[in-house]
Amino acid sequence: MPGTRKLGRPTAHRTAMLRAMVTFLLEKGRIETTVTRAKEVRSLTEKMITIAKNPTLANKRMIYSFVTKESVAKKLFDEIAPKYAERNGGYCRIIKTEARRGDAAEMAIITLI
Repeated sequence: MPGTRKLGRPTAHRTAMLRAMVTFLLEKGRIETTVTRAKEVRSLTEKMITIAKNPTLANKRMIYSFVTKESVAKKLFDEIAPKYAERNGGYCRIIKTEARRGDAAEMAIITLI
C-alpha cells in the first residue's frame, strides 16, 4: 500500500516530495534516488498511469490534483497512458546502483519501461 513509509519526514513534506518526484519521473522518464523513495514513487506512479488509462473527467481531475505540472498531466493522458494500454501494471523499473558517497545510502535509478 503506498504511503506507508514515512521516509523520516512530516506528512506535508513527504506528500509534497513524492508528488514532485512522481511529476519529475513522468516528465523525464527516469530519476536517481534512494531505494526506499524509489519504491514509494514506483507505487504512486503506477497508480497514476492506471488511472490515466481511462480518461474520464473524474480521473482527469484526480491526476491534475496530484501531478504538479499541467503539461506533465497532459503528457500522461496523451502519450504515456496509451503506450501502456495493453499492459496490466509493471510500468516502472527500479535498478539498484552503488551506495551514495556521503552517507552510504542505497541508491537506485527508477525508469519508465
